[in-house]
Amino acid sequence: MKKIFIISGMIVGVMLSLPPQSRAQQQARSTPAKPSTSDLKTTREIRVISSAGARALVDACSAWAEQNKQIVAMAILDWGGNLIESHAMEGAPMNAIDTALLKAKSALRWRRPTSETNKMVRSGENLAPTFMRDFPQPGALPIVVNNQVIGAMGVSGADGEKCAQAAMDAVFNGQATSSVK
Repeated sequence: MKKIFIISGMIVGVMLSLPPQSRAQQQARSTPAKPSTSDLKTTREIRVISSAGARALVDACSAWAEQNKQIVAMAILDWGGNLIESHAMEGAPMNAIDTALLKAKSALRWRRPTSETNKMVRSGENLAPTFMRDFPQPGALPIVVNNQVIGAMGVSGADGEKCAQAAMDAVFNGQATSSVK
């Protein structure tokens, strides 16, 4: 009996000499493990329009405008709204590039042709573009590749959206659209 008391006393002594577990350690043992960071998708791939792509759009739109005897100005934005390229043909009004830029920003924000946004505003369906300092006038298209908006093209001139669509068709070989599905 004496041996049992001595052994149990030694066990209690050893247990008391161990540092107590913190509450965090106790919870960690009872909480299920979180997925490792290798299981999480921490990034995604985003397509962006290149400077060369933007320049090609400007050249294609200029060619279409010349063929149709029109004078236009163009602005190309990337997916984040940064101006990548702008160009005004000879004889374009002084405010033409500013107008093209405002149209491109509106197309990018609303992710639809500005002619559609214009119809929404005129019908009273959605007046937000007017008080959000957008410019919902026809003439700009979002550039959509693989259902991802990669930028927008604004054109100030007679048939701006036709010019932008012709440029997108020429540069992207039918791979780009102006609507998100």
